[in-house]
Amino acid sequence: MKVLTGLFNTESNANVPVKCTLRQFDVAYGDACIAKMAIGEVFEKYGVELIPAIYASSSSAGVIEKATFDFIEAKFLNTLKENLDELDGIYIHLHGASEVEEIGSGEHHILREMRKIVGPYFPIMISCDPHGNLCKEYVEATNLIRSFRESPHVDTAATMQWVAGQMCEFLENRRNIHSVYRKLPLILGGEQTVSADEPVASINRFMDELEKDERIWSVSWHVGYIRHDSPVAGCGIVVVPMTEKDQEYAEEIADKLAEYVWSKRREFHYTGRTAQPDEALKMCLEQRKKPAVLTDSGDNMTSGAAGWNTYVLRQVLEQKDLKKTVLFAGIIDPKTYDRLVKLNEGEEATIQLGVGYDEYSDPVDLEVVVKGSGSVYVLHVADLVDDGGKCVYVNVKGTPIDILIQNTSVPFVTNTQLDLLGIDWKSYDLAIFKQGYIFPDYKEAAAFYVMSLTGGTTPQDTASLKFKRIMRPMFPIDDI
Repeated sequence: MKVLTGLFNTESNANVPVKCTLRQFDVAYGDACIAKMAIGEVFEKYGVELIPAIYASSSSAGVIEKATFDFIEAKFLNTLKENLDELDGIYIHLHGASEVEEIGSGEHHILREMRKIVGPYFPIMISCDPHGNLCKEYVEATNLIRSFRESPHVDTAATMQWVAGQMCEFLENRRNIHSVYRKLPLILGGEQTVSADEPVASINRFMDELEKDERIWSVSWHVGYIRHDSPVAGCGIVVVPMTEKDQEYAEEIADKLAEYVWSKRREFHYTGRTAQPDEALKMCLEQRKKPAVLTDSGDNMTSGAAGWNTYVLRQVLEQKDLKKTVLFAGIIDPKTYDRLVKLNEGEEATIQLGVGYDEYSDPVDLEVVVKGSGSVYVLHVADLVDDGGKCVYVNVKGTPIDILIQNTSVPFVTNTQLDLLGIDWKSYDLAIFKQGYIFPDYKEAAAFYVMSLTGGTTPQDTASLKFKRIMRPMFPIDDI
């Protein structure tokens, strides 16, 4: 048997004024595509041959230019057409949070075009990120769709491998079933839905209990994605029946899960400490133990922000007689990077750091000393790849402030990324990362951490966001 596979992964933040192009994607074909998806061994175990289309994964970025999406989609569709007579099924990973010029959801478009080619009964299964948007037509076009349970997503590979295994078993025992969908009038940001905290921990336990029912194959809760205005935005429920005769029962379970999640709507909250910017920085600088971690949530690169804001840097520079050592990991400024990367370690330069797009990214005049440079590795499913971008490591002369100045928007989310640059971030009194909820490596090592409610392209006050195309009423924008 043969199965087509591939991956299309990005989050599209429409508030970022730069389009996402192909150069921002890590692209792979053939065996490299399969290796990066970390699913090869599962299909090999079942004796199923994989036909790879394309692996296209980008860090969160802006809206995708249409030409870039057309290229990626064409790889999926052309591979499907070329191998259709030999294929037995399709397993693909589609994140769910893309937005494409002139099209809307890229994932929805890919699946719709695939169904046109294979018809209504051909097996299609999808693994996805819970921070993706769904709709009834999209979900019902799949035999099974399953999202990660954990946020941060420590179960990415495990979920993809689980869905891959289900595809193999399904091919041996074909049934006429499809996924069941329920839309909730609930819109949430990722920082309010950390799985180690309530109410998400209880929702996950509830789903685990539902899956113990032999009539239910899979259950998922999809948080959704809020960084572009879309009619498919909002939370979703997916329930997959075990057999055709369980289809009606799956509808009942979908209602039950939807009601349970809805009953928790007023319990969603930011995980850990949050504070307004001045108070957040004050808390960190008052800590006696190190390291303290401050996350710049309004410039959260893991949610599509550009990472170029200098707001927190200006806050720190305003501190008189600063004694604490501070690391910024990092700040995006391609032009300044291009200038500094030509210098040797120990050389000095006078720079303006900041792209000047808005008040948050205003340039700052600095005298810096170059400490080093290197690659910023990108974390994907199976490994770290070194084509994510570059950075220069500098010290602000006469201060205990070090900055990683990057040439592209790649977030630091693991110890490994900094270890590979030879930087021990834990030796600093304060480390500042461009993210919202703190990622596991940093949370584990931090003596103290706080999410600063900064402004920018990823603001945390969901109710204040300007949506025109979403379903209304929608909680918490509307008090339902």
